[in-house]
Amino acid sequence: MDDLAGFLRTRRSRVDPAAVGVPVDSRRRVAGLRREEVAHLSGVSVDYYVRLEQGRATQPSEQVLDALARVLGLDEIERGHLHRLARQPRRRAKAPGGRLRPELLRVLDLIPDAPALITDHRLDVLAGNRLAELLYGRALPGLNTARHLFLEEAERGLYADWETCTLDVVGLLRLAAGRYPDDPRLASLIGELAMGSERFRRLWARADVRARTHGRKVYRHPLVGVLELHQESFSLSDESGRDLLVMSAAPGSSAEDGLRLLAGVGAGEAGARTVAEAEAGGRE
Repeated sequence: MDDLAGFLRTRRSRVDPAAVGVPVDSRRRVAGLRREEVAHLSGVSVDYYVRLEQGRATQPSEQVLDALARVLGLDEIERGHLHRLARQPRRRAKAPGGRLRPELLRVLDLIPDAPALITDHRLDVLAGNRLAELLYGRALPGLNTARHLFLEEAERGLYADWETCTLDVVGLLRLAAGRYPDDPRLASLIGELAMGSERFRRLWARADVRARTHGRKVYRHPLVGVLELHQESFSLSDESGRDLLVMSAAPGSSAEDGLRLLAGVGAGEAGARTVAEAEAGGRE
């Protein structure tokens, strides 16, 4: 799904030669740095670097990887991804799994005023609280946010910042592919997205990686309108590859009013179902 050679090629192509002291003239036709320029700036032989990009050299040293990361201008997320890709032949992490602990499900119920959900490295939603289900308009276990974003055309309108969301999702899946290269379900998902979405194919080819931390999320809900929320991501400490996501509204904001209204709508629907079920029971 992901490999060191391909990552090096894409990172090399985005480096501005002038920014690293390489003279540029009007005759230059290469986007980014040439292979020999990366080799020279990193202190490795041209032959060795060429073999790295061709996938014929394995297990580069930590010093070589750090030098390449410096020359290619990698951030901390990309640097960690580079090191993981280089270690793959020696130690390949097993994709995490297993059921959610009941205590985690109780935590979701303790967050009544903000949509909250738990996802895994494949972006499968494993559980969500009532407000999260109202936000997405469906039961959440079984939902995959990448598939929802790229392939379910009718749902695309939910994401007011759809293009930014696609960048984030592809970057997260790239990071997961580097961590769990032998996960068949992840490989199947990536193949499905590539077959069904031209935008996914273009973004995947860029090999960008992103980590989920925090940031602005804007939804266009059909019942309560635009909800500008702030998402905080908490990695669960059991090394399960799972995250707890909580989307809160700023105090006094229209989004806070919208979430309150959404919760009220949900309470009304739950009440209507209870009455209908009671009436149905009385007719039996």
